[in-house]
Amino acid sequence: MKFTYSALPLGLFLLLLFACKESSTIKVAEKSIEFNKEGHLMISQSGKEKTTSFDIEIADNPYERQTGLMYRNTLEINQGMLFAFEQEAVLNFYMKNTPLALDLIFLNKELEIVHIHKNAIPKDPTGISSVKPAQYVFEIQAGLSDQYEIQEGDQITYQKLESK
Repeated sequence: MKFTYSALPLGLFLLLLFACKESSTIKVAEKSIEFNKEGHLMISQSGKEKTTSFDIEIADNPYERQTGLMYRNTLEINQGMLFAFEQEAVLNFYMKNTPLALDLIFLNKELEIVHIHKNAIPKDPTGISSVKPAQYVFEIQAGLSDQYEIQEGDQITYQKLESK
């Protein structure tokens, strides 16, 4: 039997084709990310006796801030995520890989609301700006900022739970 070099590429192609076909049948189980209460946040509304409370997760390191609520399928009405940065700056967020519609509430270093971006579109890679310098961002279910009449100038306080 005479071996020719032209058969070698064909043989490699067939080997790769069948190898790829075999690996495509592997199923990966997706694990849902659960809410992990790390603190409590209250919003004091300007000119009102009213306060609104939320259980919060706190994103205060680079990995947590980058991941945020990505891949989350649920966020209860009394839950949110607070992003805390080291310093005040114009912040930019996006909704890539985030299947939930959210309201993004931007806060300055004094924890005063400086901008609210309402109804961020799920999985949208378009940038969302704080417009003004901010050091914190609080994300909640879309529509809650209107439902609770949260507005610019409102003040928040939050408390981190003690670690176990």
